[in-house]
Amino acid sequence: MELDKLKYFTVLAEELNFSRTADLLDIDQPYLSKHIRRLEKDLGFELFDRERRPLQLTSGGKVFFEDASEIIRQVERAKRRAYRASLGEVGELTIALNSSITNSVLPNVLQAFRSHRPDVELILCELALNEQIQQLLDYRIDIGFDFLPNDNHPDLESITILSEPLVIALPESHLLVAKSQIPLKALANEPFVLPSPKVIHFYNQIINFCEQVFGHELKVVQQATWMLTVLSLVAGGVGVSLLLKNAQNIQRQGVVYRPIEGNNLKISIVALWRRDDQSAVLNEFLEVLKDISRRWEM
Repeated sequence: MELDKLKYFTVLAEELNFSRTADLLDIDQPYLSKHIRRLEKDLGFELFDRERRPLQLTSGGKVFFEDASEIIRQVERAKRRAYRASLGEVGELTIALNSSITNSVLPNVLQAFRSHRPDVELILCELALNEQIQQLLDYRIDIGFDFLPNDNHPDLESITILSEPLVIALPESHLLVAKSQIPLKALANEPFVLPSPKVIHFYNQIINFCEQVFGHELKVVQQATWMLTVLSLVAGGVGVSLLLKNAQNIQRQGVVYRPIEGNNLKISIVALWRRDDQSAVLNEFLEVLKDISRRWEM
């Protein structure tokens, strides 16, 4: 059944006058009459009692008018939603992330995007980098956040969101707490508590950086998967740690953070998405992300 026929019918049912309806629809009256007759033929019953003056709906026509009007309204709503989706104003976006991005720039990005596009649903999930890459390729997520991957994937696009320096996490009873800044070499003989490089791949970079400064192997006495576990071990005096600057947003009793004096290592956090993704919602999110990142770096 053609949508135009339903539209002609609903307008005629409201006006109950062929001539006035034809004028409103900007069509010829014979053309309108022909389409109403075709609609009645498709339905198998008459919609209008043409013997009465003024024109009246039949009992079947009254019932059909209610449902046809709802169909027209639904189609108009669908058109409006589809148009807004084409502009990135509605829809959903599935975002994968890690703890570092949630401790730093992500809250600002989410707040700004929700203010900009309140009708877009954001679905968040925590995934390691290799899982993010696979789920992007499988079209299960739309964008991921993690540390700079070792290799660029040909099907993925990426931008650097921010680069963060390292800070030293110390037990509050440590003698070095008295210093406002600590040279990395001062930690050469300290026991270290670090996240596992098997879980967070960039920690190999940190270990190599330290060993170049120290001139010997890092003394890692404990590895942990979760940041809170690392901080708990530091608070317990098991060792010191090197963490990204955003870790300072996690206040753990018994832990003191200090910046590194002199040469420091910076770790880049990137956003990853499919190169062929033309989603308007994703493009809107990327614009907000780039704007926030520029301001974050200032």
